[in-house]
This record gives sequence, C-alpha cells and structure tokens, in this order.
Amino acid sequence: MKKLINKKVVYVTITTFLIIFSLGFAALKIMNSRTFQFYGGIVNRLNTEEKVVALTFDDGPSEKVDEILSILNKENVKATFFLIGNEIEKYPQEAKKLILAGHEIGNHTYSHNRMVFKSPAYIKKDIERTDSLIRELGYNDTIQFRPPNGKKLLLLPYHLKNTNRKTILWDIEPNSYHEINSSSEKIINYAVDNVKPGSIILLHPMYDEEGNTINAVKGLIEGLKAKGYTFKTVNELLKMQNS
Repeated sequence: MKKLINKKVVYVTITTFLIIFSLGFAALKIMNSRTFQFYGGIVNRLNTEEKVVALTFDDGPSEKVDEILSILNKENVKATFFLIGNEIEKYPQEAKKLILAGHEIGNHTYSHNRMVFKSPAYIKKDIERTDSLIRELGYNDTIQFRPPNGKKLLLLPYHLKNTNRKTILWDIEPNSYHEINSSSEKIINYAVDNVKPGSIILLHPMYDEEGNTINAVKGLIEGLKAKGYTFKTVNELLKMQNS
C-alpha cells in the first residue's frame, strides 16, 4: 500500500510539474509573440501589396535627437518615435523638436518596465502619465502605444482594448541580432533585404554610443527608396488598413 501511495505522489508531482511547465512555456510564447495576443488589436505589419513602410524609433528622447532629425530632414522622411515618459521629463526640449519637425510621437510607457505581471493600476498610471507628458508638449495627433521590449500577456492588452488602442509592434528589428547590429552596413542590408510591403521597422538610435544604428539610417532609407518604397507613419499605415 505504501509503495502504491508513493507512486501516486510521484505521478501527481510529475503531472503538476508538466502542467506548470506547459503553462509557463505557453505564456512565454504569447508574451513574445509579434502576431498574437488574447485581447484587442495587434499590428506588426500592414497587410498590403503597396510598397509602403513605417520607420519607427524606440526609447529616448536623448541628446541624439538633433543628429537623427538632421538625417530624416535631408531624406524628407517622417518617422514614428515611441518615447519613454521619464526620458521626456529629462529632455523635454528634444521631444519638442520631434513634434515641431512633424514626426509622430508614440507612448513607450513612463518607466520602460516590462508590462507583464503588473497590476491594472500600475499599467493604467504608467501609460496615462506618458500620454499627459506628450500632450503637454503640444502633440495633438493620435498617440499609438508600443510595450517595452514588445512584451505583453493578459492585463496590458486588456487595458489597451478597453481604451481603444492597439499594440504596435514590428516585423523588422536589425538591432536585436548581435551580429547584424555590429555594423551599419549589416543593419542596412538586413532591413533592405527583408522588407515587405507594409513593414514596420524598429531601430534604437537614442543611446547608440558606437554609432552603428544612427549611421545606418541614411543608407537604410536610400536602400528602401531604391526598391520603390515610400515612408508612412504608424498612424498613416493604420488609416490605410481601415480604409
């Protein structure tokens, strides 16, 4: 009888472990998915045959703003900047420059903490605080939202759905691959080679100390233009999707 009980305990223990492991693995996959979430809309690329692309920048603002704006101005390209609230407080004038130059501003949370396993109150406050900072700078267009590191699970998508917002992600991110991120040429080639109609490209130039990303922006734009692509902001892509 004792052996039978021990076997049952082992079986229950193993079964419980497998269930927990499976749930954890599923949560990890959903948290990192670029195309699926339980609630609301998620956008990583516009489904279109038209050669349009959105160039998006995450984080900041920072002291790199003038350098980035100079490139975009010369190339006559409008981009979407997903800014962090606490960085807006540090560099309000840099954020203002982006708005005055006609670029789109998105919300990348106040804290840049991953919006996973956070309370509904925390999520609401973090997002609304950044919205307020963006509005105080005089930005009047729709503020799109992108979660830090693209992480989301249940509560964040639920909050976004209830506030009529989408989760804006991407389908091309050269900086996420160490080997590609090691040189401007590799960043350019990766983006140009992998672009698709409706792609959303993500770059991280705001804290780019080595200069690989910033130095790639001009060549990336030129390469995409040579392939016949035109540039849209995220809001403009979404309007195309809804038309």
